Amino acid sequence: MSSTRRLVELSGPAATAALSSDSVIVLPTGAIEHHGAHLPLMTDYLLADAMANAAVDRAADAGVDVWALPTLAYTKSDEHHWASGTMWLTWETMMNTIVDLGNSIAATPATKVAFFNGHGGNLALLQVACRELRRRFGLQTFLLGPIVPPMSGADGDGPDELGLGIHGGHSETSLIMHIRPDLVDLDLAKRHVPEHLADFEHIGFKKSVSFGWLSNDFGTDGTLGDPTGANAAYGAVLFEHSVAQAASAFAEIARFDPAGPSA
Repeated sequence: MSSTRRLVELSGPAATAALSSDSVIVLPTGAIEHHGAHLPLMTDYLLADAMANAAVDRAADAGVDVWALPTLAYTKSDEHHWASGTMWLTWETMMNTIVDLGNSIAATPATKVAFFNGHGGNLALLQVACRELRRRFGLQTFLLGPIVPPMSGADGDGPDELGLGIHGGHSETSLIMHIRPDLVDLDLAKRHVPEHLADFEHIGFKKSVSFGWLSNDFGTDGTLGDPTGANAAYGAVLFEHSVAQAASAFAEIARFDPAGPSA
């Protein structure tokens, strides 16, 4: 039997034979969207695809019954709708796509689906979709994504982004420099940190009060953060941390039962 963990590389009968109710199917979700002049449109796709597949392989090597589906490229990126090159789906189309894929997965022996998300704009929708797939098809559903470690003050960390480095900033640029350095032009990187937002106690991206936004709301070029000090070595640290955490999470997902062990 093939050692591949890419489900679509198997034939239909082979996939059916390989899967069981304990199998975990991982569906990475990326995006094709504006990331400034220094990063490619496929940044979020690359993050989701590279990290998820590396984590699946690592978990499988440790004995976890886990399989990867192809990464979704076109997702909910309408916060960047104004920027040429962004390819986005409406929330209705995205939700219907996820529901249809869930219906398809439910037709296999597998009962567990983990979304590995590389794009923040998908999070709210995927959280709703996880419950929708649970209710409609009885699937156990999970959502995870790049897990950035607490690196404040560590060697290789960039300038203070004030909690605002969420799009095309230091960490994201460093990761792409590690994954696909040929696609990064650091000469075009610029600091775009709307420092006035850091003064708010409650409202912010990582604070208790969230807000609706478009990426051209902040007086920047559509990026948020400071990529100027990004480097591949720091990207490698972030990549390894996220892959290790995701592989460990897949192992937990494989044995997760909300009802607990049977009597």
